[in-house]
Amino acid sequence: MLLAEAAETVSKFHVFDIFMILFTVLIFIGVVRLVTQPNKNLFAIGFSVVSLLVFLYSDYAMVLGWLS
Repeated sequence: MLLAEAAETVSKFHVFDIFMILFTVLIFIGVVRLVTQPNKNLFAIGFSVVSLLVFLYSDYAMVLGWLS
């Protein structure tokens, strides 16, 4: 009974979640800086946009995990 009660009160928030959000913000800043440059590196822009989409999706799944 004690083990079942402890399992119900486990926090869904982890310290790694903060790093995920920070990395997403850093990638977003990088995408904005790449797009605003006069010499556009299309490979870097494409790679960073795909990375940003992956991190945004993982952040979305992470926040849904908090709410459920």
